[in-house]
Amino acid sequence: MAQSPPPEKKWLSTAYKASAGAPANKVSVARPQAKLYAPSGVAPTGAGLDSSRIRANMVDRLMAQGLDSEAVRDAMLRVERHRFVDSALINQAYEDTSLPIGLGQTISKPSVVARMLALLVAGQQLPMGRLLEIGTGCGYQAAVMGYLAKEVYSIERLKGLHDRARANLRPFQRPNIHLIMADGHLGYPAGAPYAGIVAAAGGEAIPQAWLDQLAMGGRLVAPCQIGPGQQRLVVVDRTPDGYVKHELEAVLFVALKSGVA
Repeated sequence: MAQSPPPEKKWLSTAYKASAGAPANKVSVARPQAKLYAPSGVAPTGAGLDSSRIRANMVDRLMAQGLDSEAVRDAMLRVERHRFVDSALINQAYEDTSLPIGLGQTISKPSVVARMLALLVAGQQLPMGRLLEIGTGCGYQAAVMGYLAKEVYSIERLKGLHDRARANLRPFQRPNIHLIMADGHLGYPAGAPYAGIVAAAGGEAIPQAWLDQLAMGGRLVAPCQIGPGQQRLVVVDRTPDGYVKHELEAVLFVALKSGVA
């Protein structure tokens, strides 16, 4: 189980204002150089699921719901979500719903991805440095993160999903996204320190390894269990005075598990 920070780690609490492990199998998913940051005002073109129009409609709805990060908006306009879901569910790809991706896992709602990444980048200089994602899943959120940072390291403990994400991301040709099959509890020390860490699974406490791998001034966004069957979204900032922890809204994510399978 995840352990709470040791006593010498200083924790502060305030209202949040902004809206060496087992060997790892690291895979870079692409080769040609690509732009790291999407420009504002992407013009919608084309028709059907391959068009930017349908993505623009999805993002417009997110903006209407409160998404106020231009960086996240532009990144989500760039990534074709339908390429990360099963063909039988493709017509639901741009609805604000989670969808099964196999092995008991889901692709998060677009609104959840937008919320977590908006929290991650709020007040940060973009593109950010190195980011760590715990729980690659099908690779969608890693693809979006690839437009927000210079480097993205994404860990998945399930080989079936690791392989699927690698296949999903390969056509996007993003050399700054690296996939690792490993135990997410351990983080990825080889890429540390990280400007930001995002987790797609929640445990009883934030693993100490994640806190240790967070850069000074870095931010962590993750679900965390606060009681039986209850989770809240937690933001942790690493400051010179210690770790500043903020508990936000109730959420529902899969449980954080150890090991690889």
